[in-house]
Amino acid sequence: MIEDILRNHLPELTAVRHDLHAHPEMLFQEERTAKIVAGECRRLGFEVATGIAKTGVVASLTNGASKRAIGIRADMDALPIQEQTNLPYASKYPGKMHACGHDGHTTMLLGLARYLAEHRNFDGTVRLIFQPSEEDEGGAFRMIEDGLFTRFPCDRVFALHNLPGEAEGQIMVRPGPITASCDVFTIVVHGVGGHGALPHKSVDPVVAASSIVLALQTVVSRNLDPHDPAVITVGAINGGSMATVIPEEVRLLVGVRTVTKPVRDLILTRIKDLAMAHAKSYGCAADVQIGLDSWSYPAGFNTAEEAALVRAVALEMGQDPAKVDMRGPFMFSEDFSAMQEVVPSCYFGLGAGPGPMLHDPGYDFNDALLVKGPAFWARLVEKALPQA
Repeated sequence: MIEDILRNHLPELTAVRHDLHAHPEMLFQEERTAKIVAGECRRLGFEVATGIAKTGVVASLTNGASKRAIGIRADMDALPIQEQTNLPYASKYPGKMHACGHDGHTTMLLGLARYLAEHRNFDGTVRLIFQPSEEDEGGAFRMIEDGLFTRFPCDRVFALHNLPGEAEGQIMVRPGPITASCDVFTIVVHGVGGHGALPHKSVDPVVAASSIVLALQTVVSRNLDPHDPAVITVGAINGGSMATVIPEEVRLLVGVRTVTKPVRDLILTRIKDLAMAHAKSYGCAADVQIGLDSWSYPAGFNTAEEAALVRAVALEMGQDPAKVDMRGPFMFSEDFSAMQEVVPSCYFGLGAGPGPMLHDPGYDFNDALLVKGPAFWARLVEKALPQA
């Protein structure tokens, strides 16, 4: 059994994961992580390419004569969060931590690499794609721009994410829409500053901005079909510095999640219209800019054949189809969607058991998945690239 084989590697894989957790790296700075990944894959006999999108790594292993190739992607980057786990292997870098489990995703692929190097039960090429900067700056886009799929062709590509709160090892998948798009708006409300005791001599952008925040809450509830999932979040309000001073401007940062283009287009239009109209009604003006630092993620879409393959492997491993089959997409966003626009693909969830949620300062990846994850990947490879 694949899990029994991988369980023999668990102590070493756990040590690797804890080391990565203790040394989190962000946003195209994953140099130490990339070095560890490349060194381990070379040791196992993979052909390794580094420096893709600065810190990305692709490790390829070919067995047999087939020209088929499958890609499996793991993200490597951390988040700008101060860790509060008090673990012995907690982050050594203040203000940085692996709060999303990318240290575990990376280690699971290294576990798969060990299994494939020892048990070559496939015919074709497996490409392990270690991606930088998933969290904010679109490392998937940069890898594609740097020739990922022209230099390392893949017939299909897969990725997963651990999901705290779901049963340990549970696979969750569906064909079609799977992750939401992510668009970031910056709304700057311009008024006229002045003394807090003389509001009639000013034009208060704080009041106008507050009206905009409330108005945005009506877009999903009043402009969309209730069957169309979408989320609008005002995540930051910045303006002023004193209780007795009316500032000249207030800046809002707004995040939008949708899963279809018509809904996305409608929401983007409504945000612009509402922001400018409400600002004007208070005597202010609003500048609305889509995009923060030039990034946004499209919605992810699972192709039917690849989603069916993931589902088949989950059922083969004894999982309940009622728990495998998702009713709707995840509402978080993923730049794996960029790869999904280029290559037939599937993104799915892997239950991580109880514990703090993703992006929580108390989160820690469940090391039991260092066996369950690679075991699933290994069986998927064998099913996708069967030997004659």
